[in-house]
Amino acid sequence: MPPHNDSRNDTAACPACGQPFTPAGRRRWCSDACRQAAWRRRHPATSAGTAPPPARPARDHTVYQCGDCGQRYLGQQWCHDCTMPCQRVGPGGACPHCDEPVAISDLTTST
Repeated sequence: MPPHNDSRNDTAACPACGQPFTPAGRRRWCSDACRQAAWRRRHPATSAGTAPPPARPARDHTVYQCGDCGQRYLGQQWCHDCTMPCQRVGPGGACPHCDEPVAISDLTTST
């Protein structure tokens, strides 16, 4: 009869916290928390210097329209007359002639 290998039943020390545990299968850490901590040590977070610049808010260049009175606003999501929230029409700006909010979708024609 071949010799029985009991080395699989021995305890091992967790590489993250050093606590003894009984490995099961290919498990290397005593818990999922230690496994995650080891991964975080191997993959440090990016530094603040390499972070992308903050995005500009799109709301300043968005046209909104009141569903009740039809009044349009540039960058304001609330109708002052109806005291109701407005619906987003799309990106746009002020008309150079009449200074009223106009959406890009109003200017482009789809064929």
